[in-house]
Amino acid sequence: MTSGKVEVVAPAKVAEHRIHQFVQAKQQWIVQALAKIAAKTYQHKTLAPAVYGHGAEIPYQGASYKLAVKPTKLKRIKIEFYREFTAHVPDALMAKDHGAEIREALIRWMKKESKSQVEQLVNRHAEKKQLFPQAIKIKTQKSRWGSCGIHNDININWLLIIAPPEVLEYVVVHELCHIKVRNHSAHFWALVAEHLPDYQSRRHWLKKHGSSLMMGL
Repeated sequence: MTSGKVEVVAPAKVAEHRIHQFVQAKQQWIVQALAKIAAKTYQHKTLAPAVYGHGAEIPYQGASYKLAVKPTKLKRIKIEFYREFTAHVPDALMAKDHGAEIREALIRWMKKESKSQVEQLVNRHAEKKQLFPQAIKIKTQKSRWGSCGIHNDININWLLIIAPPEVLEYVVVHELCHIKVRNHSAHFWALVAEHLPDYQSRRHWLKKHGSSLMMGL
């Protein structure tokens, strides 16, 4: 059984009408099972657009924004954001398929924006409990949202810029708290709660939508 399809395997000697009777008898179960598969498939659906062209929906900070593509005399694609994304594409690229180049430019822009926002969040939370990182690094990671190194440098996955801002804040606080408590004990979670009393709802969002987020742009 896959999304929207049911395959019945039966011995060759079984009459076709018996197979139809069996399927009819199990109809309610089949409908429920297909619904569960569809729901699971939807949960893990990529947030990235199929094509990076004019009018595409770009995920950012828990929402999606239209992409406008405009020609420019610049030699490199420039990304701007104000209520929507604008990709200023060099004239030389406009005449051919430039979707891959727009995607790369968006990723560069989001990594830079991630660094800026993470630094702001560190400044907001670090002083409260003297949780100052040695360094802040924005990384591309396929299985982790963040980490805290042995020298108290924190690494944050740039894909979190696609999530709602409060989710990025949770991961930053989580890694800052590891500067003081290296495990996930009750003491650690109490420290997280001092910074973010509602951290559990933010953590739940990441668990529920993290797989889609991890698919990236």
